[in-house]
Amino acid sequence: MIIKVCGNAHPDNVEQVASLTPMLMGFIFHKGSPRSACGLDPEVVKSLPKFIRPVGVFVDATADEIIDTVNRYGIRIVQLHGNEKPALAHALRQRCLTVFKACGPDPEAADPWGGIADWAGAADMLILDTPCESHGGSGCKWDWSLLESYPYSTPYLISGGIGPDDIPAIISAMREPMAGIDINSRFETSPGVKDLNLLIRFTTQLRSLNEDEPTQIPFWEKVR
Repeated sequence: MIIKVCGNAHPDNVEQVASLTPMLMGFIFHKGSPRSACGLDPEVVKSLPKFIRPVGVFVDATADEIIDTVNRYGIRIVQLHGNEKPALAHALRQRCLTVFKACGPDPEAADPWGGIADWAGAADMLILDTPCESHGGSGCKWDWSLLESYPYSTPYLISGGIGPDDIPAIISAMREPMAGIDINSRFETSPGVKDLNLLIRFTTQLRSLNEDEPTQIPFWEKVR
């Protein structure tokens, strides 16, 4: 199970989170976010241990803006978290970038998953998140029971309102092709500052089931 800790924004806290060895750490390059990493020194990201992959999170940015940012920060994984079109994912993948897309089911639709069909074919990984105006970090869950009808082979991370007490629910939700979880606001003391005590307890419990997670080669690197 992949653990992604998103919304990292402060140098000292980034180092502390990295000491817990999550496979993925997310940095939000969107000035409208309270967890914006736009002013973060690129060396903070470049100095992460090699087994931690930084993820650049973007909201409705152009391909040129994304490529400029990831090149400056040494990032090879892009997460699209706005109203982007699948063509952007194809363009980024042609530049040898891995692309994640934040989206989710529509519980009011006859086919809850139909709205993300194009993304299931365009992204390397889906981030199944709770829709909100702030583009993430809402602290609210969506209905995980909808995973029973997930129709695609594209792997996904569950996101949206995951908190320290949710390990039993995460275990119950595990099924192919779930790759892991994406955690953020419910592990914070303030926006962009992660609570190390909460993260330690949470990751320790998960890793009792998942001991190899920090050193495994992600599936998207194996196939590239």
